[in-house]
Amino acid sequence: MNWKVICTLLIFTTLMLSGCMYPTEKLAENQIPYTDQIQAVQQAVNSFKEDNGGILPIKTRDAVTPIYQKYPIDFKKIAPKYLAEPPGNAFESGGIFQYVLVDVETNPTVKLLDLRMVDTIRDIKLRIKSNGYPPYKDKLAENVYTIDFNELGYKQEPYAISPFSNQNLPLVVTTDAEVYVDYRQDLFQQLKKAVKPVKPGEDIRNILVEDSMFVPAYSLPYTIDENNEPVFLKQ
Repeated sequence: MNWKVICTLLIFTTLMLSGCMYPTEKLAENQIPYTDQIQAVQQAVNSFKEDNGGILPIKTRDAVTPIYQKYPIDFKKIAPKYLAEPPGNAFESGGIFQYVLVDVETNPTVKLLDLRMVDTIRDIKLRIKSNGYPPYKDKLAENVYTIDFNELGYKQEPYAISPFSNQNLPLVVTTDAEVYVDYRQDLFQQLKKAVKPVKPGEDIRNILVEDSMFVPAYSLPYTIDENNEPVFLKQ
């Protein structure tokens, strides 16, 4: 084999390896939350709001949309004028996070909604639909139950990974066949550190949001019981 052919093969091999490595590196970047990216989006949101008479750059959602999924940022409204492009970890760029706003009435603040749990929840709901009804197991609260995953054909119980603690969180089902992530483990830990007092009867999910980059996606409201432990809020 002459040197010209060998050199051509070496160059081709190098290009192929580089092409294989790039998506992996890019994929890793797309799964990491970065404070500076959140700050950049926050600044873009603030500037858009200031230039548009208080209007926020968000997508329209139904009034019944759960609060932490209700105000997704519309990057088409802020890029490229206020932001060069959506962050690499944003869903719009192939990432695993949806950028959302909380506290929209008084202090619109950018947070991240972890989308990794979406596929798991979707699969459970499809199996429930195929099953004809939710296979309830143990009652946790009024209208909230654990799920008999064996009846749905699972060999291992599915779970959601908490963006707050990286713990494996269980999934629950309501009597209207909606599937939610159970954040009581995270809330229990956060209540130990909470500075502001919380009262029975009020939704305490905000204690997870205040000191974090994330929101508790696909969650039910929670409050505290007489022992200051998190319980599902009766609705």
